[in-house]
Amino acid sequence: MPVLRDADLASAFNHAARSYDTLVAANPGYHAHLRRSARRLGLPRSGPAPRVLDLGCGTGASTAALAAVLPGADITAVDASAGMLRRAARRPWPRPVRFVHAPVEELAEAGVRGPFDAVFAAYLLRNTADPDGVLAGAYRMLAPGGRLAVHEYALSGRAAHRAVWNTVCGGLLLPVATLLGDGPLYRHLWRSVVT
Repeated sequence: MPVLRDADLASAFNHAARSYDTLVAANPGYHAHLRRSARRLGLPRSGPAPRVLDLGCGTGASTAALAAVLPGADITAVDASAGMLRRAARRPWPRPVRFVHAPVEELAEAGVRGPFDAVFAAYLLRNTADPDGVLAGAYRMLAPGGRLAVHEYALSGRAAHRAVWNTVCGGLLLPVATLLGDGPLYRHLWRSVVT
C-alpha cells in the first residue's frame, strides 16, 4: 500500500473531515495531550497577545488547545485540506481565528507572514514529504526568541504499546474508516505511528 503524500493526502483528509473528530475521540488522551503541548510553549497568558501559527490545524483540535491555554492569542491556523479547514472554521471560537487554506510549504504564497511568537505543529511532520523543509519554514516564521512545538508520537519500542495501538486500529478505527470510505487515510495514519 503506497504512502499518501501531498495532494493525495489532502484529498483523503477532505473526504474524512466529516467523521474525523468522531474517530479521533477513540483516543481518550488526544485533546488533553494537545493542551499539554500548548502549555509547554511557555507563552505568557497576560500582556500583549502572542501571535501563534498553528500548522496543519486539521479540524481545529490543536487550534482549540491553543485557544484554551492562550485565551488572548492571535491565532493563524493553516491546513492543506479544505474539508478539514471548513470543519475547523465552523467551531465556536471565543476569539476570531484566521484560517488559511494552503500547504505548509506555501505559507508565503498564501499571505501568511511572520514573525510569530510561536509555531505549533501537531501531527504534521508524519504527513509531509519534506519534514526538514517544513521545520525550516516554521523556523523562518518565528520572531527572535520564538518557540516551536512539534506534537507527535510514534510506537517504535515497547511491544505492549504497539499491541494496544494495533488492536484499537485493527478492531475499531480501520473497520469503521473503511466502511466510511476512508480506509486508505486511516491505514496511512496507523502506519505513521508504528514506523
